[in-house]
Amino acid sequence: MLLLNKHADYRKPLETVDAEILGVEAAKTVEHFLHHREDYKPTPLVSLPDLAHEIGIGSILVKDEGHRLGLGSFKALGGSYAVIKLVLEEASQRLGREVGVAELHSDDVRSIASKMTVACATDGNHGRSVAMGAQLVGAKCSIFVHSGVSKERIDAIARFGADMVRVDGNYDDSVREAARVAEENNWITVSDTSWPGYERIPGFVMQGYTALLTEALRHMPEPPTHAFVQAGVGGIAATVAGHFSVLFGDNRPFFVVVDPSRAACIFETARAGHLVKVDHGEATVMAMLECYEPSLVAWRILSHAADAFMTVDDPDAIDAMKLFANPRGSDPAVVAGESGGVGLAGLLKLAADKELRAKIGLDAQSRVFLINTEGATDPVLYEKFVGATPADIAAKNAGQSARKEKVA
Repeated sequence: MLLLNKHADYRKPLETVDAEILGVEAAKTVEHFLHHREDYKPTPLVSLPDLAHEIGIGSILVKDEGHRLGLGSFKALGGSYAVIKLVLEEASQRLGREVGVAELHSDDVRSIASKMTVACATDGNHGRSVAMGAQLVGAKCSIFVHSGVSKERIDAIARFGADMVRVDGNYDDSVREAARVAEENNWITVSDTSWPGYERIPGFVMQGYTALLTEALRHMPEPPTHAFVQAGVGGIAATVAGHFSVLFGDNRPFFVVVDPSRAACIFETARAGHLVKVDHGEATVMAMLECYEPSLVAWRILSHAADAFMTVDDPDAIDAMKLFANPRGSDPAVVAGESGGVGLAGLLKLAADKELRAKIGLDAQSRVFLINTEGATDPVLYEKFVGATPADIAAKNAGQSARKEKVA
């Protein structure tokens, strides 16, 4: 089902605070921060021409965040960036002068950071990013995980030295518990979702995500005409829609938000026209998107800048993982986790429906932008669904590259 945006704010300019958070100058600041990290390099922008030809569109470009900062997820850009920004702000206040990122590892800044504790709830990827940021600056860190988070993902967070706190219930329960405990202990909550009275720090998290767009646009011959981006609480979808809105105005790409059908909080919010908490039912395999309450800031942006909303089912997401791993023709393979290929799943679903294609102007000239938001962050599940390991896929790509070089 496709739901076109009928909100009263649709296509109106973003709120001033949102335009500033996701604007050009903010994106430059993020890049500046990243260039001070030893492990930073841009992630690949992958072209899938054979798949594009098969479904009757001009091109498909995929920003592959499975290679991001050693964490294998776009979330590496957000939580760690917010932690660094907060530490530098605290240092500036304590030292009575502006402290920049070049001083991040100075004795003065690390001494201040060591007295700070950051906390958040996570399905896996955001928690790893916050824990990585805390380790980078020398701050303490507590990460709250709900009962559905796999042992592999918990272990991956703990490797960064975070204290792990288990919470009964689902992701939204862990969000509330993390905020409660942080307030009691005077810790700083670094959440990727927002609620009334708590918007500034989630804004920093979203600001961090703009780096993937800056990188992608720099390597595109032309801007995209369409974008399909998955949503959990809505942060990455709102970042892309909002940044494109600021950059391109009325000429921005047609933007489709893709939700899991079993956790469709953004879709139901768009249907209702106001924030909606959906019921928790059967779990979805799209674990990183299994959220039942939207982010306040994300919805505010999407109500202005998203053009349409849709849902995909679990089999759609698994089929997208398999298609990325076993691509058409000579297209390169991409390692995408259970949530990573959901934008592709949405594109394939709409491309197969003649009436829906016409509704969104998807045709032979369309240039589609997707984000593989995560690689195999749970390798056991990846092999179960795809029937191959990430190493198998890498070997396949290496072999294909070697054959191309030989022909050339």
